[in-house]
Amino acid sequence: MNIHEYQAKRLFADYGIPVPTGQPAFSVEEATRQAQALGGDSWMVKAQVHAGGRGKAGGVKRVNSLEQVAEVAGRLLGTRLVTHQTGADGQPIQAVLIETPTQEIARELYLSMLVDRSKRRVAIIASAMGGMDIEAVAHDTPELVLTRSIHPVTGIQAHQAQELGFALGLNKEQRKQFWAILQSMYQLFLAQDFSLVEINPLIVTGAGDLMALDAKINLDDNALYRHPKLLELYDASQVDEKEDVARRFDLNYIALDGDIACMVNGAGLAMATMDLIKLHGGDPANFLDVGGGATAERVTEAFKLIQSDKKVKAILVNIFGGIVRCDLIAEGIIQAAQQTGLTLPVVVRLEGTNVEKGRESLNNSGLRLISAAGLTDAARKVVAAAGGQVA
Repeated sequence: MNIHEYQAKRLFADYGIPVPTGQPAFSVEEATRQAQALGGDSWMVKAQVHAGGRGKAGGVKRVNSLEQVAEVAGRLLGTRLVTHQTGADGQPIQAVLIETPTQEIARELYLSMLVDRSKRRVAIIASAMGGMDIEAVAHDTPELVLTRSIHPVTGIQAHQAQELGFALGLNKEQRKQFWAILQSMYQLFLAQDFSLVEINPLIVTGAGDLMALDAKINLDDNALYRHPKLLELYDASQVDEKEDVARRFDLNYIALDGDIACMVNGAGLAMATMDLIKLHGGDPANFLDVGGGATAERVTEAFKLIQSDKKVKAILVNIFGGIVRCDLIAEGIIQAAQQTGLTLPVVVRLEGTNVEKGRESLNNSGLRLISAAGLTDAARKVVAAAGGQVA
């Protein structure tokens, strides 16, 4: 789960990480009031969306009057911001962050912490090339991206902070601040079960102090049950509507651009299914993993979700029954068809636990189903059913 910049900065402030003074606004009037409350004669107006590249897309503006605050906020609120990370439709802007600008920025650095799954540790990533696309920096000049692993027993070591501080060109006082920020970030990361904490840029001000000018936090969905207050920060407007529905029913769903819907149990099998559809000339409309503990009710909701996508021309159900039983999947398919008036062609491939009972239920259901003997056969048949050319 992602959260907005203003929410991330509140968490930073709670843990002692220095951030600019600012408040969110959800209307033009509130934006003006927040600017007045902050005081001064200039402000930053920053669109709050779950995407990077806001500045280049016109979502971050410095203004020099209350009239300009109202003008920029009015132009942003209620619209959609398109960046290189959002796709063509963009993300809706329902809030802006009104912030006191930093008068002078001497340098821009990059700092983040994330889970390094290969090493099973939290990694610190730092670079003197802050304010830029860190992926591009890593690709073009990998020597400028510094990485240190944190041992889970000892935590961050002082020598790691010193090494990174020297590498980033920080002076003695700035290295002290850097060490304090690193410790606070790690405490925040562990306490809240985050998967990513990113500051880009971490600036050196004209006075020589370090400050988090931007903030990005990703939460581990699997740990949200331990953090109900963080769950309240979830913004459904920033995700695909179908993905939001899937989240409520514990379905793993990602919308795609094709016209062949997939319902599979297991992420690996789902990826293989999508690959085979592409191999045989089709185009997947979604990634949908109903999980190993699928019930008839969840399968029903999955079918409703699939049918809400008007691009879909055919559905492929590919279930390997290990933990999940094939007869339960069949029951869900029948329930969904009865409740939604299913008219789309459905190709079904079932294998595994209670497969014969599942096939019997489907055969006796009166539904227009296309049975497949194997995965390749299923892929070829669903591409044909969708009107594509079978490869």
